[in-house]
Amino acid sequence: MFRRATPADAAAVRDLTRAAYAKWVPLLGREPKPMGADYAAALRDHLVELLYQGDTLAGLAEMIPQPDHLLLENIAVAPAWQGRGLGRALMARVEAIAAERGQAEVRLYTNARFVENIALYRRLGYRVDREEVVPAGTVTHMSKRLG
Repeated sequence: MFRRATPADAAAVRDLTRAAYAKWVPLLGREPKPMGADYAAALRDHLVELLYQGDTLAGLAEMIPQPDHLLLENIAVAPAWQGRGLGRALMARVEAIAAERGQAEVRLYTNARFVENIALYRRLGYRVDREEVVPAGTVTHMSKRLG
């Protein structure tokens, strides 16, 4: 079901991410940050966990280990698989990876206009730490202590 991505997965990671985030383009009037990321570099520098349903890549989580926490940089579920609990499964996997690494906290950030995502993160026990105004909008920073 889960597998760690390798550099050979860069195109698949890019394509899934672009498809998953496309629904937000009309809301923002631009592409969200993950749609333009360099996934060849991300697969060199970050941890990317892939979620399969049978032979189909259905979702992914991109994480950046930090000294005192695990940063969830990107989480994406393919449009055909959205609404089936895969986001929750990916979040649980991220938390398990953090625990395996001895990290007691997961942090993430998201566009403040992605209210559905923020609501899901809250239901999963994440709290809003702060909001940050940036040139492209407002970023909501969230975290969860594990254990």
